[in-house]
Amino acid sequence: MCHVCVINNVKSSMLSRRDFFRKSAAAGFAATAAGAVSARPALARASGKVVDLTHVFDGDFPTFDGKPGILYTENVNFDQSGYQLWELTIFEHSGTHIDAPLHFSKDNTSVAELDPQNLVCPLCIVDIKAKAADDANAMVEPQDIEAYVSANGDIPQGACVAMNSGWEAKLGTESYRTDAEGNFAFPGFSKAATDMLMEMGAGSIGVDTLSLDPGNSADFAVHNSWLPAGRFGIENLASLDELPASGATLFVGAPKHRDGTGGPARVMAVI
Repeated sequence: MCHVCVINNVKSSMLSRRDFFRKSAAAGFAATAAGAVSARPALARASGKVVDLTHVFDGDFPTFDGKPGILYTENVNFDQSGYQLWELTIFEHSGTHIDAPLHFSKDNTSVAELDPQNLVCPLCIVDIKAKAADDANAMVEPQDIEAYVSANGDIPQGACVAMNSGWEAKLGTESYRTDAEGNFAFPGFSKAATDMLMEMGAGSIGVDTLSLDPGNSADFAVHNSWLPAGRFGIENLASLDELPASGATLFVGAPKHRDGTGGPARVMAVI
């Protein structure tokens, strides 16, 4: 065979191989792209029902100290500028919000430093509505945790364990915060219960009231033990009755301001 023929055959072979690899790569890219597109709706379908566990936050929402938790000042007027903008003054521990470890520690994890892995977690709901109806300062006790485990199985590692006391029904009345005599009165966790949850490996706790501790607490025992241990809490949760005791996944939209001791959060659950 002549040299020209050999060269032409090699060129032909190379072009054929290039065309093969080009088509293969294009097919692979198309398949990958199709997979990526189809994955998004598949993920959305798999996520199921989303329940918003966040109260609408305004200056009338109850706070621990009784002062408005958010103040609005008009910064830009729509009629004057064609758009509008509020300047907000927000107190960290108001509305549906997070208590970060730094809240009860001089030097600990701030809300900005919370591990994102801990902000998406299994949600376990302990129902104490029956005893809260009889005692405004009722607490989640170790026996409530034991009853939960007996009925629903072990609490997953890193889970958020939330108290459902039915207190949301009192929102809009003084009894959400105080009793008839003006004393703080609302359910919370007992230290014995949160000590047990630490041993079980729970990562956070939540309440549908103003505080992780009950209203009549004199020493904030839960705040002083749970938070310094590097865990966080969520206060003023909403809509817990819409969720099962187990099986939901919690998504905590924590704020991320430097040195924050906590802050208003958008909290949601997927079932």
